[in-house]
Amino acid sequence: MYCIAMKIGQFILVVVISTFSYGNNNAPLLLNGNCITCHHETKSISAPSLKLIKKRYKNAFPKKKDFVQYMSQWVLKPNIQGSLMNDMIQKYSLMPELGFDKDTLEIITAYIYDENY
Repeated sequence: MYCIAMKIGQFILVVVISTFSYGNNNAPLLLNGNCITCHHETKSISAPSLKLIKKRYKNAFPKKKDFVQYMSQWVLKPNIQGSLMNDMIQKYSLMPELGFDKDTLEIITAYIYDENY
């Protein structure tokens, strides 16, 4: 359920954002400009919701450092073997590689950890 328009939009956003600092103050922009395309905050529509993702990963990794490390590494190279959400992969298919660097993914996942959904 991954469309060409989304790929183009992500590419443009990455180019625009890459001209700025990736500081934590950009976390909402990074999340809303990329992840929300498929992952609604509270509803699983075309992919699992951020609320569900956070719940599953936080149950497995209650410490923020561990949560961020594991989740960002998985999103960097999505795979079935390392997933905590195999039921969602069966329902929606495996998330594609998005081309973000690990530092950017750590910013996004730290933001997810801290958000209340």
